[in-house]
Amino acid sequence: MSDRVLVTGATGFIAQHCVLQLLDAGYNVRGTARSAGRTAEVRAILLPHLSDAARSRLDTLDVVAADLTSDDGWKSAVEGCRYVMHVASPLPRGVVKDENELIVPARDGTLRVLRASHDAGVERVVLTSSLSAIVYGNDRSRVFTERDWSNLNGERIGAYDKSKTIAERAAWDYMESVTGTSLMQLVVVNPGLVLGPLLSSDWGTSGEMVKRILEHRVPAIPNINFATVDVRDVASAHVSAMKIPDAAGQRFICAETNHSMMEIAQILKARYSAQGFKIPSGRLPSIAVRAMAVFDKTVRLALNDLDSTQSVDNTKIRTVLKWRPRDLTEMTTAMADSMIEYGVVRAKK
Repeated sequence: MSDRVLVTGATGFIAQHCVLQLLDAGYNVRGTARSAGRTAEVRAILLPHLSDAARSRLDTLDVVAADLTSDDGWKSAVEGCRYVMHVASPLPRGVVKDENELIVPARDGTLRVLRASHDAGVERVVLTSSLSAIVYGNDRSRVFTERDWSNLNGERIGAYDKSKTIAERAAWDYMESVTGTSLMQLVVVNPGLVLGPLLSSDWGTSGEMVKRILEHRVPAIPNINFATVDVRDVASAHVSAMKIPDAAGQRFICAETNHSMMEIAQILKARYSAQGFKIPSGRLPSIAVRAMAVFDKTVRLALNDLDSTQSVDNTKIRTVLKWRPRDLTEMTTAMADSMIEYGVVRAKK
C-alpha cells in the first residue's frame, strides 16, 4: 500500500501512537511539528515499538515544519497525501492567562489544515476533538451522546474545553461551506481522558494525574471522575475512522466508560506499593480541593470535574468502527509502567 497519511503534531502522545499503527498497517506517513529538524527524534522514539515489517518503512517517515498559527508549510505538508489526521492542538499543563491563547490557534489551525487538505484533493480528514467539546458547561446528571455539545456559556467550562468546542464547530461549518464543491470527507474522534503507555519520557498533560498520584503529590484523592480511554484505542479509532466508508461525516465518542480518580489510585496502590511507591488512598474533601486550587494552578484545572461524572454512550463507535476498548486496569498500569521505564517517576527510597 502506497497511500500517504499526514499526521499533524507528530511529536505528541496520541499522534505518535497513530503513526505507529499507520506504519504497522502499511501506510507511508508524513508528520508535522512546530519546528524543523524533528524527523530523527520521532524515528528514534518510534523504532523500539514498531513491528519488523514497519521498521523497514521507518526511513520513509519525515516530519516537516508547519505551525497552527501560520499558513507557512501546510500546502507542502499535505501535498501527495490521500488522508490527513489532524491531531495537533494546544494543550497546556497549567492555566492560561487568556483563553484565546488556546482558542485562536485551535480554531485557526484546524481551518488551515482543512483548507490545505481541500486544495490538495485529500480524500478524508480525521480530526481529533475531545469530550471537552461534548460534556462541559452542561448538567452532568445525564448520559452524553454525539448529539451533545459543550455549553460555551455554562459555569463549569474552561479555556481548553472552549477551544476544542469552537475548533470542532468551525470544522463542521467549513465542511458545510464546501459542500458541492469538494469530495473531501470529515470524521471527528472525541476521546476522553487518555491513559496508556508513553513512548518516551514526555508524559504530556494526559499523564499528569497518574504522575501526581504515583509521586504522592496529592495528600488524598478528590471526588473527580473522567471517561477514560487507552491511547492505543484512540489511535485505532483514528485508523478505522480513516478507512471505514460509513464513518464519513460523523463524530465518535471515544471512551471506555466513566471512572473515578479513586479507582485509578486503587489500581496504582495494588500494583506499585510493593515497588516503593506511596499511593494515597484516602478521600480528599471537596472543600479542601477548592482551597488547594487557590494556590495550585494544576489543581484548578480539575475543578470543573469535581463532584461530577462523565457518563457517555459509546454505542456508535462500537457499532460503526467495530471498536473494542481496553479496560481501566490495563490503560492505567500501562501508563504507570512506561513512566517508571522512562524515569518520569521514581519510587522514593
